[in-house]
Amino acid sequence: MKVPSRLQPLVEDGLINEVLSRLMSGKEADIYIVRCGDTIRCAKVYKDAVKRSFKKAVQYQEGRAVRSGRRARAMEKRSRYGRQQQEEVWQNAEVDALAKLSAAGVRVPETFGCVDGVLLMELVTDDEGDVAPRLDDVILTEEQALEDHELVMHYIKLMLCAGIVHGDLSEFNVLLDAYGPVIIDLPQAVNAAANNNAKAMFTRDVNKMTQYYAQFAPQLAESQYAKEMWALFAEGELKPDTPLTGLFEDDGSDADVDGVLEEIKAVLAEAQEERERMQRLLGDDDE
Repeated sequence: MKVPSRLQPLVEDGLINEVLSRLMSGKEADIYIVRCGDTIRCAKVYKDAVKRSFKKAVQYQEGRAVRSGRRARAMEKRSRYGRQQQEEVWQNAEVDALAKLSAAGVRVPETFGCVDGVLLMELVTDDEGDVAPRLDDVILTEEQALEDHELVMHYIKLMLCAGIVHGDLSEFNVLLDAYGPVIIDLPQAVNAAANNNAKAMFTRDVNKMTQYYAQFAPQLAESQYAKEMWALFAEGELKPDTPLTGLFEDDGSDADVDGVLEEIKAVLAEAQEERERMQRLLGDDDE
């Protein structure tokens, strides 16, 4: 096929020998199957921010460290240089997360460098050498669902122990090869300790995966892995070898948002009534 313009510099530099086909077009990147020497890999071409449709990107960027003060100031001012630096931070977040998670024992694609907004990485394949399917494209037996769900919960635990929350985990971001699940797509990965949205994102990730596997193993639907893991993490007790049960006894300490709002409204109404009473008293005194 014709070499896309974004891949042309990598072809000229000899990093890519041939572009074989376009694998898919996603919300934050286009992915191509390429040949690098004798190895077939994939090239993830990140879309520019103006073309990228990833929702609420600011929530994901909270807590990401920016080493250069000049870079941080430019990003805050949204200058041209700042926008360019913001793109680099977004792209490097995935490279850094993949390296960190691989070292932590999570099955993710191996990476081979990120150049000019293009990430070269392993092409995950099935037994026949074809592109491995996404979870959304497979039908599992109950036994497979239970086994793979346990493994995915283990990977999510390892991710949290490494201080990372995927932030967009679902059956669309997990591949299935002969050895089991492989987690992909991490440009939106967040810092579990530094992002105020991390707990909500983590809970959503866990629950989405559980809901998917519960289609094939309904007994998973009542499990409480998100609450179990986050409670241990918050107490500093979550370790890579911590056994998970999926059980969690809620002590009622979680905030009752609706109840709190009603209490605030009641306090405000009482304060307003008191102000009106004082105004009436002052009016009587003037007379």
